[in-house]
Amino acid sequence: MNLYAIRAIYWFEMSRTFRTLLQSIASPVLTTSLYFVVFGSAIGSRMGKIDDVSYGAFIVPGLLMLSLLNESISNASFGIYMPKWSGTIYEVLSAPVSYVEVVIGYVGAAASKSIMLGVLILATARVFVPYEIAHPLWMVCFLVLTSVTFSLFGFIIGIWADGFEKLQVIPLLVVTPLTFLGGAFYSIRMLPPLWQKITLLNPVVYLISGFRWSFYEASDVNVSTSIGMTLVFLAVCLVVVWWIFKTGYKLKS
Repeated sequence: MNLYAIRAIYWFEMSRTFRTLLQSIASPVLTTSLYFVVFGSAIGSRMGKIDDVSYGAFIVPGLLMLSLLNESISNASFGIYMPKWSGTIYEVLSAPVSYVEVVIGYVGAAASKSIMLGVLILATARVFVPYEIAHPLWMVCFLVLTSVTFSLFGFIIGIWADGFEKLQVIPLLVVTPLTFLGGAFYSIRMLPPLWQKITLLNPVVYLISGFRWSFYEASDVNVSTSIGMTLVFLAVCLVVVWWIFKTGYKLKS
C-alpha cells in the first residue's frame, strides 16, 4: 500500500476545502441552521411531540442526514471530476499508484469533509434545539458509514458526468427528494398504511431511521435493517467502482 500517494491525494483534496471554507463549510452549516430556526424553533414550538421527542429535536437527525448525503456526493463527485475536466487524471492513472489507493485518497477526503460538516451541524443544532444522543457510538458509526458510502456514490457520479450540470442532476433530482420523502421531517408511521408500504421502497428511509434511533431509540424500521441496507448500498458502490477501473469507463477515453 502506497501510503505516500494516498496522503498526497488526500491532503490535496482537503487543502481545497480549507481554501474555500465559506463555500465548503460555512454555506451548508448556515443553510441547515435556517432549517433549525424555521422548523425547529418557529414551527416546532407550535407542534406536539413525535415518539415522545419534541419536533425541533426530532428533525435534527433528518436535517443532518440531508446535509450529509448532499455534501458527501458533492465533495466526491467534484473531487474526481476536476482532474477529468483538466486532464490531470491521466497523470494519476499513469503514476505508480493503484486504483485502490486513488479511491481511498479521493473518497477518504470527501468523507472526512462530510464528517467535519456533520459535527459542526450537530454543534450548531444545540444552539437552537435541545437534543440527546442515546447511543453516541452508534451515532458515530452511522455518520461515518453514511459519509463513506455516499462519497463512493459521488465518486461514481463524478466519473459518469461529462459536464458540470450533470454533477448536480442526481443530488438535486433524486437524492434531495428521496430525503425529504424519507422521514427527515416526519415519522412515516404518520402516513396512511398504503403510503407507509410505498415509502419503505425509499432507501433513504433506512438511513434516517437508523440514525434517528441512535439519538432517541425511536425508529420507523428495525435498526439492524437500516445497517444492512446501508452495507448493501456500500457493497454495490464498491462493485461499481471496481468495474469502472477494470474497464476504464470514462477514464481511458
